[in-house]
Amino acid sequence: MSDEISVLIVDDSAMMRNLIGNMVESTPGLVVAEKAMNGVFALQKIPRVHPDVIILDLEMPEMNGIEFLQEWKKLNLRIPVVILSSLAERGAKITMDALALGASDFIQKPSGSISMDIHAVRDTLVPKLLGYGGSYRRSMGKKVLAPSEYKDKPEANKQVHPDIRSFFLTQSQPVEPAKPPNQIRRPGKTEIIAIGVSTGGPDALRSIFSKLDKDLAVPIVVVQHMPVGFTAEFARSLDRVCPLEVKEAEDGDAIQNGRILIAQGNKHLEVERGKTKGNGIVRLSDSPPVSGHRPSVDVMFASVALSYENNALGVIMTGMGKDGAAQLGNIYKEGGLTIGQDEKSSIVYGMPRVAYELGHVMEQVSLQNMASRICEIAKTNR
Repeated sequence: MSDEISVLIVDDSAMMRNLIGNMVESTPGLVVAEKAMNGVFALQKIPRVHPDVIILDLEMPEMNGIEFLQEWKKLNLRIPVVILSSLAERGAKITMDALALGASDFIQKPSGSISMDIHAVRDTLVPKLLGYGGSYRRSMGKKVLAPSEYKDKPEANKQVHPDIRSFFLTQSQPVEPAKPPNQIRRPGKTEIIAIGVSTGGPDALRSIFSKLDKDLAVPIVVVQHMPVGFTAEFARSLDRVCPLEVKEAEDGDAIQNGRILIAQGNKHLEVERGKTKGNGIVRLSDSPPVSGHRPSVDVMFASVALSYENNALGVIMTGMGKDGAAQLGNIYKEGGLTIGQDEKSSIVYGMPRVAYELGHVMEQVSLQNMASRICEIAKTNR
């Protein structure tokens, strides 16, 4: 039996199925399990091919993506689903409905339902397939190949994006963390919580926010890597499950106790406050991407360290790459507290791993315990 991550492609366009299939087959560690033209055929094929991850279009005849997810949920299937849809901002709500039904993540097709330039999303799609599919395989007790195991395979000659290569590196033995940076001052009372997250974030944030204490009197700012046009509806979907207010950040928004602000897609989020050391405001900007992203977790963490010094709690969670890992160290240096999601509960142990290895993570916490640990730290006077 193959140790590669098997992908079921569900799209009503034969051309799209072939284009996506070629993309999958050209990536080390991925293989096409089967293809289906709608949700009905997909449900029929799942028991036969046992995929590790599903790519799902939303607009299909006979059984569309939402109807498929409703049946998928009734059948109590755990196979992760990544939405790949042409729906733009007008479809943000239906995309969030798909996430609420249990889809793990989503990617927007670059141009229309039949996207000849579908290759443009390869560097976004492939890490998600590797992350979600690999996590599912491990949860089922199956093997996920490490880079060294590809040396004698044809896949070894394929062109691999750096972020994709970094996924494979997370399968190797962890490196011992470096010596933590020296702290300028002792930790003080928590006055802001900053959370950075990427691949696996929609599910993780939904899990955490639904468990936060309703009396948590500390503001929260969040960078979740997400395309423009979706973060407002994403914030509204989180607001429905969270006892605190959740909204998409707007330039000049007040940072208030009991409020969670989500960075806009394609906008950096920074915090600032005056000499009075009040709660302050958020600023959004179009400055160039940092660590390959806009919004960037590094940008947010740097501003939090500068404005809140030892009164901040930095949280770095599941995600591909290293965004946020370096600047989490600045929160640590200023006397703030830092926690990272642990490897076992991370869809992709990339960002939190790099931060841990740099010595910037004081404590590793599972997703299951993250909400209670955040609340405990925030409510403790130090």
